[in-house]
Amino acid sequence: MKIAVLAAALSLSLPAAAAAQSSTRAADAYAQFLLGHHLEDGDDIDGAISAYKKAMELDPSASEIPAELAALYLRQNKVQDAMTMAEQALKIAPDNAEANRVLGIVYAALADAGGRSGGRGRARGGAASGNPGNPGNPGNNDENLVKAMHHLEQAIAHAPGEADPNVRATLARVYLQSDQFEKAIPLLTDLVNKEPGWGDGPMLLAEAYAGAGRTKDAIDWLESEDDPRLLPTLADFYERDRRWKDAANAYARALQAMPRNTELKTRYASALLNAGSREDIGKASELLKEVVSARANDARALYLLSQAQRRLGDYAAAESSARKVIAQNNHSPWGYYALAESLEDAHKYQAVIDEIAPVVNQNRGKTGDQAFDIAMLLPHLGFAYQELGQHDKAIASFEEARRLAPKDANIAGYLIEANLAAKKYGAAADLARAAAAEHPDNVRLLRLQAQALRHTGKADQGVALLEESVKKHADDPAAYVALAQLYTDVDRGAQAIKLLQDAQTKFPDDTSIAFEIGAAYDKQKKFTEAESAFKNLLAREPDNSAALNYLGYMLAERGERLDESVSLINKALQLEPDNGSYLDSLGWAYYKADKLDLAETNVRRAAEQLPTNSVIQDHYGEILFKLTRYDAAIAAWNRALSGDGDSIDKTEIDKKIRAAKQKLGKK
Repeated sequence: MKIAVLAAALSLSLPAAAAAQSSTRAADAYAQFLLGHHLEDGDDIDGAISAYKKAMELDPSASEIPAELAALYLRQNKVQDAMTMAEQALKIAPDNAEANRVLGIVYAALADAGGRSGGRGRARGGAASGNPGNPGNPGNNDENLVKAMHHLEQAIAHAPGEADPNVRATLARVYLQSDQFEKAIPLLTDLVNKEPGWGDGPMLLAEAYAGAGRTKDAIDWLESEDDPRLLPTLADFYERDRRWKDAANAYARALQAMPRNTELKTRYASALLNAGSREDIGKASELLKEVVSARANDARALYLLSQAQRRLGDYAAAESSARKVIAQNNHSPWGYYALAESLEDAHKYQAVIDEIAPVVNQNRGKTGDQAFDIAMLLPHLGFAYQELGQHDKAIASFEEARRLAPKDANIAGYLIEANLAAKKYGAAADLARAAAAEHPDNVRLLRLQAQALRHTGKADQGVALLEESVKKHADDPAAYVALAQLYTDVDRGAQAIKLLQDAQTKFPDDTSIAFEIGAAYDKQKKFTEAESAFKNLLAREPDNSAALNYLGYMLAERGERLDESVSLINKALQLEPDNGSYLDSLGWAYYKADKLDLAETNVRRAAEQLPTNSVIQDHYGEILFKLTRYDAAIAAWNRALSGDGDSIDKTEIDKKIRAAKQKLGKK
């Protein structure tokens, strides 16, 4: 600190005697300043403060003295005194680095306290340098952040030499609290490179990248770091980028370093569930069982375990885990959500209604601390009503969910589908038009709008809509599948095949396109090509239950290779044991093989599960008729006539009913 030099410069403009006196006072001030340093080093804080104050009296024009006293007060947690001295220093010299540093740290701490007490800023720990203790009332958090930013930037800009890394770290935290992520990134990058021992640095830099939406940059940087502590953060960024396999691998590597960390195991399991293969889900299930064994009350792990068990087809275990979540906290919708999903996948639709409807009724309208998000449960209630043919109740459930979540495109889609299932095509078209206007890039809503247009006699408009969608969403396989399905529905099968083949070239790894090619060939009665398409798909994805069932049913319908048909459908049922459509397929294959007892057992289960599915009820009637149970056959065919009406010839079913009645009359 060059107070003497400053005094000498001032003396040039003074008369000789005054200049000499001024120089003497400056020298005395400098001596007191040095004494203050010496006394503080010896822990004589009161003596140091007294020396600094004498120095200020001797040379009130030197900003360095009150700045140094401000720093001392800050080190002693005397925040208000520190602020007063720093502000006095800045009145003398606004660019004084030390005074700006002190005020920057204080205001940063005030902003941090505001964040912890519910303000805008996010709490990130104390200041990087000094400890301002309890600064009292945090005041206006935004104002504190602005002041902290200003003073810290000034401290760095006017620092002699390279600025203190603690000051730069504090400024970086302030930038993060102010959501100025792009400013924080270069500052933190430099600090992380130059201060490898700073433990918080990498995490803060990752947070800055996340806040700036620069996921790819964050991943590139984290992949270059050889620090096992960063692996969970890398995994988190992979998850943001929906790179589930990479996320799972990163968590697996992190667990090698921390094998007992149950939180890591849970996050690893979650990534595996999102990765989605049966092997991944099985691994997730085992991990979650370990977590639950160690922490029986871990509701999140139990919820994820229920999801894994459900997706593995163990619906009883999934239901049991969901009920444990409910037992731990019946004021949260998550346990009920898992329960609804497990019952739904087990095709126990009445059980879904019995369990979920009372919960929705009890919690409807609750707010505040008692708030309960019934919007999570209403769609599942709607699905159950829809599967049981209770279309008005299904529509009412989806409408209520839509009122609670008016911007949710998925719920809008469920409501449109419910109206289509109820054959309320005009209402479906109106809803679809409005929803597509709100979500113009949502391919699913465009597909539903096109379906509704077809049912209202405006198929050409629907085709035009989806053709435009393919142009606009050229990188989305779902757009091609939607248009191909509509081409098939309007007897433009050749166009459907051509479109799907082009899409398969463009998206060679997308199995949904491969499946649709097989279905499109089947609907054109090109069975050889259809079979080849499904077999190619199964060669790539042996556990594709939908493909196994489709191919098995296609063979059964034609009465060909029935042993192979039964084998394929049984494989599908191993993956989804209670799928009513698969049970019907198996029963129909047995019927074609004239194994009527096996046929009746399986199709009866399907018919009980899906009472409004006209095709299944028709099949059941055929089997019952052949078993000479004519009354039951007539009842099944009447259910077929009153069901969804899809893919049946009502005239033919009327003939079957008349034939059964004639047989009944002869008994």
